[in-house]
Amino acid sequence: MKPSQPTLYYVHDPMCSWCWGFRRVWLQVQDALAGKVNIQTVLGGLAADTEQPMPVMMQQTIQRTWRRIQQEIPGTEFNYDFWKLCQPRRSTYPACRAVIAAGMQVENHEKSMLLAIQQAYYLQAKNPSDDAVLVQLATTIGLKVKEFESDLHAEKCKQLFKQQRQLSADLAIHSFPSLVLRYNESNTIIHIDYTQYETIVSSILGKHC
Repeated sequence: MKPSQPTLYYVHDPMCSWCWGFRRVWLQVQDALAGKVNIQTVLGGLAADTEQPMPVMMQQTIQRTWRRIQQEIPGTEFNYDFWKLCQPRRSTYPACRAVIAAGMQVENHEKSMLLAIQQAYYLQAKNPSDDAVLVQLATTIGLKVKEFESDLHAEKCKQLFKQQRQLSADLAIHSFPSLVLRYNESNTIIHIDYTQYETIVSSILGKHC
């Protein structure tokens, strides 16, 4: 019996700064694996809903992370005005649900919403923890705003997100981004190279060829 095609799970969060740094290489990985591996994205959910302001020490830690990413992944851009213009909250679940809500309305619009959120957060100094920002982004990518607002808080959206978080847990993922290759009922963590897509592709293809 011919073995089934392997599945590559990409576990991420729209407001994960390392995921933003990985974006260019991840697009290249997907292109290189097209037709060879099933690719499934999974929203792991970095931080639950909260209205509490982010502690100053955490803000400073994240800013240091941004600088480290810029050193380790050349070409990655961040707009540090975010920390002056916005009231940061440690809350990424709204952005995750926005990605799901976009897909509920228009097939494949998850990718459009994901990019819009990342650009708003990292380049435009807007806060995707705020519903108002997410609604604005929905307008930008051509969604029906009223439907999006409804879906964003709908039970269906919450359940779909819960299922993705559970899948992330089942895959034993504790950090983002993460890649997990499932082949012949076995899971393998794939090391992420943030600058060279070829090493990732070679590792994946070498697991089932």
